[in-house]
Amino acid sequence: MKPKIKIAIASDVVCPWCYIGKRRIEKAMDHLKNEYEFDIHYLPFELNPGTPKEGYNQKEYLSNKFGGEERYEQITSNVTSVAAQDGLKFDFSKQLRSPNTLDSHRIIWFADKTGKQKATVEAFFKAYFEDGVDLTKKENLISVAASAGLEAEKVKALLESDEGLDEVKESERFIQGAGVSGVPFYIINDKYGISGAQPADVFVKALKDIAGETPLQGESCDADGKNC
Repeated sequence: MKPKIKIAIASDVVCPWCYIGKRRIEKAMDHLKNEYEFDIHYLPFELNPGTPKEGYNQKEYLSNKFGGEERYEQITSNVTSVAAQDGLKFDFSKQLRSPNTLDSHRIIWFADKTGKQKATVEAFFKAYFEDGVDLTKKENLISVAASAGLEAEKVKALLESDEGLDEVKESERFIQGAGVSGVPFYIINDKYGISGAQPADVFVKALKDIAGETPLQGESCDADGKNC
């Protein structure tokens, strides 16, 4: 029997480095699939928890955050180029709204109960970064979740209730209590930390070494930073 490596991933669906990191760690796991089994679980992290339900104009919001439209163009162009190297087709021109992501995290929490969490996380990343789906709209959240195999009526009922809210908030408190201030962040076997979207070969070495005692640092989105 192959040894199992447990990986808990703190991320946000509007974090570009989280999507890039997802692809990179998937490549690492594929490389190691003959040596290990992997147990993947996603944890919620809201980069901008104060975002209103209706969201913000994406370009205006990020331009203000980054320090101007020119800086916005530089950062989004760079991250789009990096993403392309990992087979992702970011299109910031399609992204009109920066959403509050709490409901997305509640859906991702719900998806974990039916074994569809990984597919749901992928669906939200693709919807936001590649397809420009407006995640402020309830009907779009339901549609994205359904595309990942969740039952639309159950997701609708979830969004019309407070189900999962306490659980998501408790997970966020756990992550913050562990000192995590930026994402993606990877917790290996409940003990070791890897910070940022590391290159796939770095993930391979870190996973084989069970990450080591010192957290690795890579590109990430910081809740108070200027990167995304």
